[in-house]
Amino acid sequence: MPYVNIKITREGASAEQKARLIQGATQLLVDVLGKNPATTVVVIDEVETDNWGIGGEAVSQRRKKGL
Repeated sequence: MPYVNIKITREGASAEQKARLIQGATQLLVDVLGKNPATTVVVIDEVETDNWGIGGEAVSQRRKKGL
């Protein structure tokens, strides 16, 4: 049973976009590894930008600077 965990910043991904991520990740495991889609688990975690850091700085701060 494959388990895929996708982490994205919480910035308004729609339900449709998340569904496409789930479908796409599942299909990738089917295509590449021959996994059974019925037993493939995909979880999407949405993380606040204050809790996601890049280069020693929170994403929310980077966004304010236009980075």
